[in-house]
Formats: sequence, C-alpha cells, structure tokens
Amino acid sequence: MVVVCGINSNCCPLLSWGMNQIKTTQVGPFMGSVFSNGRTSLLQSTTGFTTFTMKVKIISPVKCHLYQNGQSQSNSKASKKKKIKKVKKKEHHLWKKRESSGSGKKALTLVRIVSELPNEKEAVYGALDKWTAWETEFPLIAAAKALNMLRQRGQWQRVIQVAKWMLSKGQGATMGTYDTLLLAFDKDKRADEAESLWNMILHTHTRSISKQLFSRMISLYDHHDMQDKIIDVFADMEELGVKPDEDTVQRVARAFQKLGEEEKRKLVLAKYQCKWKYIHFKGERVKVRRDVWEYNGSTD
Repeated sequence: MVVVCGINSNCCPLLSWGMNQIKTTQVGPFMGSVFSNGRTSLLQSTTGFTTFTMKVKIISPVKCHLYQNGQSQSNSKASKKKKIKKVKKKEHHLWKKRESSGSGKKALTLVRIVSELPNEKEAVYGALDKWTAWETEFPLIAAAKALNMLRQRGQWQRVIQVAKWMLSKGQGATMGTYDTLLLAFDKDKRADEAESLWNMILHTHTRSISKQLFSRMISLYDHHDMQDKIIDVFADMEELGVKPDEDTVQRVARAFQKLGEEEKRKLVLAKYQCKWKYIHFKGERVKVRRDVWEYNGSTD
C-alpha cells in the first residue's frame, strides 16, 4: 500500500518525521497476521490482496506554522532580554558644587603671603586681591581653611584682616566666621570693634544667632570687665528664647554680684543653673544634686 498525504511535508518538521517512519509497502495476501498500531480491512479485491491502512496523526500546516513562529518569537524575546541593560538614573542637584580640590595648597599659599606682609591694611588687601585675581569664582573653601590655620597659629591680627576682607567681598558671612572674628577681637583687646560687629550681627541675624555666639560675646565682655554689656547681651538672649549654657550662667551671675544686685543673681542661678553637678569621689565621677551638695558643704 502507498500512503499518500495531501500536505507538503516540508512545511512541518514533525510531519516529515512521521512520514519517514512509515514505509510504503504492499502487503501480501491476508494470512491471519496481527499488526500493532493499525487496523486491517478485509477488502478482498479481485487480485487477492488486502489493503492495510494506518492511523496517522496529521498536524495541520496552520498549527505547524504557529508553532514555528511561536518558537522563533520566544527565542527572539529571550535574546532581547539578554541585550537590555539597566540604565542608571542621573542625579540632578539644584545647587552648584564647589570645587574643593587643591584648596589646602591655596590656603597654605594665602597664609604664607599674608604672614610675610607688613601690618598695613592696604598691603594686605592688595595681596588678597591678587590671590583671587585669576579665580573664576571666589575660593571660599580655601579662604576658610586659611582663616582656621591663622587662628590655630594665634596670628590674631591676620585673622582680623582676612576675615574683614572676606566680609567686604560679601563672602563668608556665617556664624563660624563671626565667632572667629569676635575671638580675634577679644585676644587682640579690641572690644570696641567687637561691639560694632555684634550690633551689626544682632540687627541683621536677629532670629538665627547661635548660643555659641552669645556665649562668645558675654565671655569677651567678661574678660574686659564690662558688666553692663554682659547684662545687655543676656537680656537679648532671654528675649530671643536662647537658653544659656553653664559657663554663661556663671558669668552673668558674677556680673550681677559685681553690680551689687544679689537678688537678680539668685534668680538667674535658680532659673538657669543646672540642678545636677558632677564631682570626683574616690576616683570616680559622680552625679549629685547641686543644692544638697552645697548645703552639706556649708554645714561642714
């Protein structure tokens, strides 16, 4: 028998494989043999041969075509997934990042230049202007580092000159710069200039003055025995709601005592002095109540 399929075997690989497994043979006369996976029909022809037919599962060309396309599409998708790479998001900053590389060398150069100059305002300001002549923007980081170096070396006149020059350029108007400048005024015994600077700070930065800056100004007046000025600064602290630290409380209380106002001294200590204090007892640091310790000390 010759098995004939009306479909081209080239369209589907599965169909071509099935066709290869079937051999086209002619079967001899039916001799009672049994064929597995098939069926026989006793159609006795005139020639005496029996026709043998096999059941063959045929896949339609449409399904075969879809199978091929699905496989190719899945392969193409897999290859595309491998090729896709995640792109990192670029960070966007609203502020301009200042370049800090090389600021240490610039600061050392500034300190060297200033240290070699005579103590004249025109000479110092002229050298500082030359130092920034070729800069595209003001070297604020280098200037701040130079100011700190001069402070560590105790060159208070140079600190005052550099800080004033920075402020004249509209740069470095921060609490840190003000604190360094007030300290330099205190060390150089220039209380009048410190008072002028303090009045400017109080007028310009009323609500943003730090506790440290108040303490710096009170300590400056305390070093120069200006008790009235201490009370004025302390009044500004209370008005702005800034709580003084322990050292400031002691200075204010001492100022009231020197002015002969004992009641106000006691009120300040009762309101702002810490209720606890640390003492060294038998080689250990112990926390005790201040009023109890002072009472026991007075009885002894």
